[in-house]
Amino acid sequence: YHEGRVSNHIYFSALREPAIWAAELAEALTACDARGRVYVVEPTGPFEDDPNVTNKKFPGNVTRSYRTRHPMRIVEEVRGWDGHAPEVLQEMLDNIARLRAEGLDVIED
Repeated sequence: YHEGRVSNHIYFSALREPAIWAAELAEALTACDARGRVYVVEPTGPFEDDPNVTNKKFPGNVTRSYRTRHPMRIVEEVRGWDGHAPEVLQEMLDNIARLRAEGLDVIED
């Protein structure tokens, strides 16, 4: 979620909760007024654990978060998903701002 940054990977999760967080953060951290989207996807090539969360923030891969350099096939859009309470989302945004201010919001891409 850095302006001007181009990612080398597509990030995805086998769980809905991390996908909802990603959609909410994309919505909150961009100038776009559109609601974030959540999709059910299928990888078309090899993928690996997301090193940005695996063994850094959560031991193992409990969020089942992955990344790939290959296209993803969209199976369907998840509609009607419920986001987090505004105060919970704000806590996450405050934490991201703190990490950014400390230079700790590094993404291994």
